[in-house]
Amino acid sequence: MENNSTLNQILELETQIGSMVIGQDDLIRKLVIGLLADGNLLLESVPGLAKTRTVKSLAKGLDTGLSRIQFTPDLLPSDVTGTEIYQADSEEKFVFQQGPIFSNLILADEINRAPAKVQAALLEAMEERQVSVAGKTHQMAPLFMVLATQNPVEQEGTYPLPEAQMDRFLMHVKITYPSSESEKKILNLVRNENKSDYKKEYKKYAESLVFEAREQIEQITVNEAAVQYIVDLIDATRFPEKYSEELNAWLDYGASPRGSIALDKCARVQAWISKRDYVTSDDIRAVVHDVLRHRLILSYEANAKRITSDQVIDKILEVVAIP
Repeated sequence: MENNSTLNQILELETQIGSMVIGQDDLIRKLVIGLLADGNLLLESVPGLAKTRTVKSLAKGLDTGLSRIQFTPDLLPSDVTGTEIYQADSEEKFVFQQGPIFSNLILADEINRAPAKVQAALLEAMEERQVSVAGKTHQMAPLFMVLATQNPVEQEGTYPLPEAQMDRFLMHVKITYPSSESEKKILNLVRNENKSDYKKEYKKYAESLVFEAREQIEQITVNEAAVQYIVDLIDATRFPEKYSEELNAWLDYGASPRGSIALDKCARVQAWISKRDYVTSDDIRAVVHDVLRHRLILSYEANAKRITSDQVIDKILEVVAIP
């Protein structure tokens, strides 16, 4: 796979985004994995850690449409999906006016600030790649991805996402602060961007590159041992008593089959990006936290002890043997 032109271009795109978003290499890699796995991402961080900038950089590199929807308590479903407009000079009288959801990359900013009915409107687009308005179904674009953000600190005036919607996110990515060295580079980058003579050349990659990559990823081999490892990891979230008393005390509910499917998809993308045509246990372990952290419901005891989902996943990786 060393001379794979499609892979090389994807890695070039990743590098280009990295030159515009300093210190967030993990976020960029997870964004690329989500895009190639044809899934939706939930991005969680405090404000100011370049979530919007990263998504905009991806849209510029792919030359695709980008819609940013600011979720607020007074937002209506029609503000997201669109609505039927009466036109007197039209034979059909009512014409559908598309909402901002009809784009390629959808940045759903602070998704947990909108009420349940708005989140439900987004749910159909995320899962079925379509929206239903006035009894009619409207299909989304072939390249479609929802990137929702939420702030883990401020909870006043928010509506927690229901488990059914959380499960539809391929990955839940937690974004951390950049290092001190990266912070210096960020300051230099912003200074340069503020100069009147600053020019940044964006190399544009065709949308077809994503579909070519997805076709190649479908050919990645997942042998019986890798499949068994995925199944065992998911099984440990559902029946923790078989693996550890401590794990059993921490978990109330485990991952659904969507978790297994997401782990398989993301591990194959990880293997492909690593220039291999087969999945290893390392590929699975590289993505397991982002795939499972939002699919676990922790017990009262775990919450009382401030045990996090990541700590539970660490324990699962410790007690589940690699086949």
